[in-house]
Parts: sequence; structure tokens; C-alpha cells
Amino acid sequence: MPTAKISALGTYVPPGILTNEQLSKMVETNDVWIRERTGISERHIADPSMATSDMAIAAAKIALERRGIAASEIGVIILCSVTPDTMFPSTACIVQHALGATGAWGFDLVAACSGFLYGLTVGSQLIASGAHKYVLVLGADTMSRIIDYTDRATCILFGDGGGAFLLEPSSDAASEGGYIGHLNEIDGSGAPFLYMPAGGSRLPASAETVAKRQHYVKQEGQAVFKYAVKKMADLSEALLAKHGVSAADVKLLIPHQANRRIITACAERLGMPLERVMINLDKFGNTTAATIPLATQQALEEGRLKKGDLVLFAAVGAGYTAGASLWRWAY
Repeated sequence: MPTAKISALGTYVPPGILTNEQLSKMVETNDVWIRERTGISERHIADPSMATSDMAIAAAKIALERRGIAASEIGVIILCSVTPDTMFPSTACIVQHALGATGAWGFDLVAACSGFLYGLTVGSQLIASGAHKYVLVLGADTMSRIIDYTDRATCILFGDGGGAFLLEPSSDAASEGGYIGHLNEIDGSGAPFLYMPAGGSRLPASAETVAKRQHYVKQEGQAVFKYAVKKMADLSEALLAKHGVSAADVKLLIPHQANRRIITACAERLGMPLERVMINLDKFGNTTAATIPLATQQALEEGRLKKGDLVLFAAVGAGYTAGASLWRWAY
């Protein structure tokens, strides 16, 4: 039975940049405080005219061009995001139409910072089933639209961006490269620690919810930090053991880019030196579903990821959601 491989990658970030120095003029903070606690120096912010679909479309076009296939060949579009253009229709529909992916079906997948990882899981299984030849997995978020820039605890963390992986069949993951395995998990007991209170069926939008600033991200930072460190490491260790692989065999760990301290603590628990861990949140911040493709793109550009390398993706997000995914890089 075939497995899936990643055959192309595309990313996009808006040109606008918000630096720590600029943030210090908006809220009580400073560059040193932000960098020491998060590792972030700046983040890209979308222009008011740009929506999540625009970044997803831009990233998708790059991936398709690099692979040299037409959008009409795509079978499925999985759009991972917590900031869709609208509640409905799915942003995947908007992307499909803009790309001209005639005949494709698709959907939005909501798993916060684990979203792109979950999208890879679903996409790889659709390929392995033989149902589709090409699956486009997109991670894009315009986090600046749901961030309260009077809340120092959250406004320093997030940025905007988009990324795309194109998946297609691989005859053999060991020789040709491709998907090896995954472990995903959710834990709803963490729901109160990272969420957006209003805008859904529980608390629909009203003048009161707007006045109370309930349409913005709320976070209990310490609870999220502790869970993220433990769960990313635990799932990664379990996944490697399941497939008879040690951390020493992994060429590169590409984790979700939320906080440098979370990443370094996870790497330490896995026994992986930082030269084998991809960290690029200093220039992008937490772009939610876009962090893994953005980090992977930089790893390729820097020559840190090459054909045949074993790569481990890991993430934790609101929900809680968590996962780890093991691949052999295919190009």
C-alpha cells in the first residue's frame, strides 16, 4: 500500500512587520522582556485588506509552481486555521475557487496550533487509501485580527502567515521518502486555558461581548507552557519508540513555534541538541497553523533538511490539541 510524501512546499508572510520596539509603544513591555520570555523579536502583520484565504492562496500557488502541476489536479484541499475568512462557507471553498482547483473537495480543520499537523495526518491517510493523487494541506492564520493589543500576555506572541504542503503517493517511505507515522491527542480539560470566549453558539456576538473584549484570544500562560513542554516531548518519545527510532536518528525536529523556552525544554527532554532543532519564531512569532511550514521552508533554505533526512514535527495547541508526526524528507 502506498504512503504519502511531501513533494512541494510554499509559504507566504505579509510584508508589514511589527517589532518589539513598536509594541512597547502600544502596551507596557519592552524588547528585552519579550525576547527573554518568548524569543520573539518581530512578527509579520497583514494589511487590513488581506484575509486568511489570501495568504493561503499565495502559499498554495508557490507550492504548485514548484511541483509543476496545475491546480486542477488537486483532489483535496485541507485548510487549517482558527481565523477563517468567515464562519461559513469554509475558507477552503474560497481557496479552491481562486486557485481554479476544479473538481477538488475540501474543508476547514480547526485544531489551533496543532492544526497543520492534524491536516498532515488526514492528508496522508487520504493518499494512503488510494482515493487521491494530490492533497493540498494549507496552514494560514491572520492572528492579528483576534489579538487584543492592550493585553501584554498575548499581543507579544502572535503574527500572521500562511504555508502549504503538497502531498502525493510514495511507493516506499524508506527509499523514496514519506510519511512514517503519527501520534495525536486531545485533552478538553485544557479548553479554559487558551480560547476565544465569544463568537460561537455558546456566547454569540453582542454589544456586550464586544464591550468586554471577548472576541480576542485569552490565555493562562503558565498552564499552557507546562502542558506544551510535557506533551510535545511525551508524544515525540512515544512515536519514535513505536517506530524503533531514537532521537539521535532524527536529523531535524521542527516544532510548533510558540515560545523558545517551550521548544528548548522539549528538545532537552528528548536529548536533542539545538543544532538539530528548527527555531525561527524570532522573525515570525506564533503564526498558529502556519508555523511548521514556515519553519520547514527556512530549514530547506539553510540546508538543514535534505532528501532522505528523518524529520519530526511536533505541536501543542488550544483545546488542548497535541501531536507528533514522523516523515522521511522526499526531495
